[in-house]
Amino acid sequence: MKKFVLFLALAITGLWAQAQETYHFADRDTCSLFLDIYRPTAGAPTKLDSLDKPTVIFVFGGGFLSGQRNGEFIEQWFKRLNDNGYTVATIDYRLGMKGYKVGKGLSGAYKASEQFYKSQQMGVEDLFSAVSFIAANSEELGIDPDNLVVSGSSAGAIIAMSAEYEILCGRAAGLPEGFNFKGVMSFAGAVISISGAPDYPKAPCPTLLLHGTADQAVAYRKYGAIGRGIWGSDYLADQWERKGYKGYCFYRFEGRTHDVAAYMNYLWDLEEAFLEKNVIRGIPRTVDALVDDPSLPSWGNISMDSIYNR
Repeated sequence: MKKFVLFLALAITGLWAQAQETYHFADRDTCSLFLDIYRPTAGAPTKLDSLDKPTVIFVFGGGFLSGQRNGEFIEQWFKRLNDNGYTVATIDYRLGMKGYKVGKGLSGAYKASEQFYKSQQMGVEDLFSAVSFIAANSEELGIDPDNLVVSGSSAGAIIAMSAEYEILCGRAAGLPEGFNFKGVMSFAGAVISISGAPDYPKAPCPTLLLHGTADQAVAYRKYGAIGRGIWGSDYLADQWERKGYKGYCFYRFEGRTHDVAAYMNYLWDLEEAFLEKNVIRGIPRTVDALVDDPSLPSWGNISMDSIYNR
């Protein structure tokens, strides 16, 4: 197993310093894939009521055509998690829309829907490879593969949500037998399908949904036609409610656009409550709330890559 250790220190500001471990977890035809591990800050509580806190896997956003697993903005959130006793693993995945040119008319839209779906599934496959790598090297990494929460922003949230859906549908090839995540945190996520609306055969693991009601980049409700499209947080939560599934927390941000995809650093109170109550303590707490908070930043429907790397 290839390992690279980088010591990052913000000497000028004196704010923080931590060891970042980088591991090579997979090779694809087009690239090699790596993951970074950020460990809990020295002295931070890694247990709650004698229960171990999970490792949080992060999948970056960028419309399946850009983005990276790290950057100053998102590392601020990793530090928040580290300071509260959580290990973070942030991963690469293949960018299926990079270089793709959308054609004109219905034919172009039809082909684009297939490419977006393919991009989602490539990301899911790469996420599953990262999980398998962690499971195979759990002792060396010091990470419990049965105690993983997957989180994602925008395209990364689509991958996280779709990965959980694939597991529930019995289509999670390569994962340890009986594996499921301990939780999912979705910042403006959805599920892309080219074979009709997602139909959950059983309740998902504890899931935190955060989505703007005016999001035009990743559908808040749904977008598409003839069984092809994207089904967003509102549609999925409605289905879970109809089926009587419990244990999800959905926060609907009134009038907000795709900026909610970059709210990781601004919603720690909601994230902490979800992690501590739903995930660690296993309380089947269900929340569905409309949030109107003028103090939250507004960037509009812009590229997540431009936010992460500003």
